[in-house]
Amino acid sequence: MKRAILLATVDPAIGGVLILGHRGTAKSTVVRALPALLPSMTVVEGCRYGCAPDAGSSGCVECRARVDAGQKLRPVKVTVPVVDLPLGATEDRVVGALDLERALTRGEKAFEPGLLARAHRGFLYVDEINLLEDHLVDLLLDVAATGENVVEREGISIRHPARFVLVGSGNPEEGDLRPQLLDRFGLSCEVSTVNEVSQRIEVVRRRDAFDRDPEGFVARWAEEDGKVRRHLERARKRVHEVTVPDEVLGRAAELCTRLGTDGLRGELSLLRASRAWAALEGKKDVTLEHLRAIAPEALRHRLRRNPLDDVGSTARVMRAIADCYGA
Repeated sequence: MKRAILLATVDPAIGGVLILGHRGTAKSTVVRALPALLPSMTVVEGCRYGCAPDAGSSGCVECRARVDAGQKLRPVKVTVPVVDLPLGATEDRVVGALDLERALTRGEKAFEPGLLARAHRGFLYVDEINLLEDHLVDLLLDVAATGENVVEREGISIRHPARFVLVGSGNPEEGDLRPQLLDRFGLSCEVSTVNEVSQRIEVVRRRDAFDRDPEGFVARWAEEDGKVRRHLERARKRVHEVTVPDEVLGRAAELCTRLGTDGLRGELSLLRASRAWAALEGKKDVTLEHLRAIAPEALRHRLRRNPLDDVGSTARVMRAIADCYGA
């Protein structure tokens, strides 16, 4: 789970991360701890959408208007946003709506950005994503496909960039995700309760230490957090320099063909995730070992259900890996 989130941080093009597992396995805790680990990002000062100073024509309408007016876009450093999307959120809260206060007090039609705007260039987190209302799922699918949020309502016509890494968590016992949404996740993780007694004791001890002294606990781990942050920064800089040999790409396609995955998103996710994993390890080339390590997370949620095969999707992927690459 942690590796998948770090890979999506190194290369957001991988797509979102889906985390399925038992209750109380720290799924949401891991996601909400991200801001402390992520390197800061540069945005335009005063931009409500978090545009990058060098976004150019892909920036929001407000930033383009400032450039056209001859104003200089001043860059500032901010924390990468990790935004929660509650299950009970209204459509207006998600996509944005008319600013009622300005409309009533000044008689002006103004747009109030929603959660999608806040999550631009960051992470959008949905806990219990398999219980998300269908109309909100449709919104997420549209934005994920275009990277842009379009609002046409109440006399307002607004479009702004909304590119984010979607992270969803849930308990599979409470229902399945729609296939269209499931396909949008680049990586999928299965999390179970830790059964090793020593690990359970350490988890409880650390949680208790945080509850008793949150500031002291954070300070105690600040150095380790800094190491992770610097490691991510280095991986981000070199990920696009990592090469993928044709032989490795061919083996990825062979694995996806054997598993019968629909479309080409399986190969793309496997390619991007393997490249990010190589960058995190400081390697210059993607190897077969990178494919072998990443394949379960990249492919387990893309398999068709086979009523004649009673093993789980992870076991099917591991069996295919053994057939293609050897034990």
